[in-house]
Amino acid sequence: MSPTVVKRTQTGVRIESSLLKVLKGLAEYTDLSLGDLLEGIVLHAFEGKAPFSDKTRSVIAQLKVVYGCELTAIDSHRLVEGD
Repeated sequence: MSPTVVKRTQTGVRIESSLLKVLKGLAEYTDLSLGDLLEGIVLHAFEGKAPFSDKTRSVIAQLKVVYGCELTAIDSHRLVEGD
């Protein structure tokens, strides 16, 4: 399958700190850039598909412990900025 050519835009997205650390760790683990990882997650989500295998979800669970990320999907629309 040939690559799909796209136009990318640099963006400044704010994201919860421990979640960003987990994502960066996962990007390193999967040998992807953070942007490529996020694109893959979003494209899977748009189609209602799970983006990760059981093995990768296990790695994510370990990274969440390492970086103190206790957030779950339930928190997704209830996050507010603190000091």
